[in-house]
Amino acid sequence: MTVEMLFVLIMVIIMLTVLLFELGSPSIIVFMVLTIFLITDILHPKEALSGFSNEGMLTVALLFIIAGALQKSGLIEKTIDTWLSGSRTRAGFMMRFFVPISAFSGFINNTPIVATFTPIVKKWCEGHGIAPSKFLIPLSYATILGGTITLIGTSTNLVVHGMLIDYGYPGFSLFQFAIIGVPITIAGLIYIFTIGYRILPERNDFQQQMKEDTREYIAELVVKSSFPFINQSVMKAGLKDLKGLEIIRGNKRLTTIRPTTIIQAGDRFIFSGLISTLRDVQMTKGLTLRTGMDLEFNELKKDNANIVEAVVSHQSSLQSKSIKQLKFSSQYDAGIIAVHRKNERIKSKVSDIILKPGDVLLLLSRENFVEKYNHSSDFYVLTPLNTPVELKRDPIKAWFSIGLFISIILLVTFGVLSMFKGMALAVILLLLTNVITPSEAKGYIHFDVLLLISSSFGIGLAMSKTGLAGWIAEGLLTVGRPLGLFAVLLLIYVLTNIFTELITNSAAAILMIPIGIEMATSLQLEPLGIAVLIAIAASASFITPIGYQTNMIVYGPGGYKFTDFIKIGTPLSLVVMAIAVSIVYYWWY
Repeated sequence: MTVEMLFVLIMVIIMLTVLLFELGSPSIIVFMVLTIFLITDILHPKEALSGFSNEGMLTVALLFIIAGALQKSGLIEKTIDTWLSGSRTRAGFMMRFFVPISAFSGFINNTPIVATFTPIVKKWCEGHGIAPSKFLIPLSYATILGGTITLIGTSTNLVVHGMLIDYGYPGFSLFQFAIIGVPITIAGLIYIFTIGYRILPERNDFQQQMKEDTREYIAELVVKSSFPFINQSVMKAGLKDLKGLEIIRGNKRLTTIRPTTIIQAGDRFIFSGLISTLRDVQMTKGLTLRTGMDLEFNELKKDNANIVEAVVSHQSSLQSKSIKQLKFSSQYDAGIIAVHRKNERIKSKVSDIILKPGDVLLLLSRENFVEKYNHSSDFYVLTPLNTPVELKRDPIKAWFSIGLFISIILLVTFGVLSMFKGMALAVILLLLTNVITPSEAKGYIHFDVLLLISSSFGIGLAMSKTGLAGWIAEGLLTVGRPLGLFAVLLLIYVLTNIFTELITNSAAAILMIPIGIEMATSLQLEPLGIAVLIAIAASASFITPIGYQTNMIVYGPGGYKFTDFIKIGTPLSLVVMAIAVSIVYYWWY
């Protein structure tokens, strides 16, 4: 092993460790490692920046815009909602919903699909007395499975496609993944409908827990000068029974509150309680619930205020900052009532909480909040507890966007246009016909994801250029070759799947493709089959909520625990692995 290989190996291990422990934004972490390779002359500027002009990455960017336009049309959402109205049983709902959703995921990015349909699933579950936790993990899994059917079903497929082109190979056709994608989708849905459904927990979602469980809800009250018990004791004011009561007074925090503690004007009370308790306290003269905006808690009864549930996205500008630093109320005209993280109460004042991806925010907002921020890259899900106002949509533009997308798919399928040219044409036509505006198009693009993908290309190139990819490939072959080709393919799948569960799907694929191509070269095999296997393994993230965006979306709203994904996802991962490896072995080799 050379010094350069050792240096790249150490940097990759450090990068994977930092990503695993979520010590920063994934895109920034990978970009920093890429910058180090550039500064140390491991990569030349042209090599380091090659990912930013990669066809696969640019196609992903265009698909973000197209997916946003389709989501804006509302036709798919309305069609599914109407279709589900005929569902009276759990089995009927699962068949009517998850089968078409898997099919849609083959052509539309699965992240906006899950973000759009999570509220619909929860609404149906609440109306039929069923815990949403029985259906939200299946929603994520169904879209992941469906995304493996076509080239455009997931960004991972497109990234691998772009890398193959960079290596001088022809890349994939639109339906080349279907030979594996269709069987694993069918097998996966059968598992979800039978064994998976029985394993799924029956657990209330976050906002229901907030209504039912005092331990999950932190609130903050401000004592105004009009409070009749200023300079009197907590006991005399009738507040001694507030659970977990602490008082913020200036720069001091009083954690031991006695019945004789004197209340002063300007005091801030931090305590836990039910929504009904908060409303009762709020009605006391001189006490005001602190939401961070000019909207009081008792206005929830009025028509101009909503409680909204929002999940902080991986590409959110909110992450790694405290709520106070964000100036959330002035930026979004909404106040954060509570924050939920991985089914645990955060023991901190609301304004001091440092937000992380996957945090669920319970917001008190104006009535137009959902419409205004429905496509924001800062949130994965926006779920109003009250029925939201229907978004105004132009039916002609809606049908045009659907028709245009189908036409482009047909042109790509029959080889008239390449995938990149077809998607570029679609975006231009959507802009020219004013179906979407330039500002909307910009809002649909997840720049954080694109930076992660583009930077990861440079990391993969550094592994290939220094010989590290070949060194790892030889090491894997030393283990797998004596056991036969099937064992080698199994080893590639397992290693890729471990990476995708611990970091991200696109980064896992980009790290593994150079290794896979080196292994194919050593074995004198056509690399296309191994590339397909890596793409499938990188997409098949079922065991942890952090490996795939859609898992993180449903994590908080479903009230899940980390172990729920392990229990339900492990058998599904084994089923998908067995089918994928077998098909690649018999079909390609």
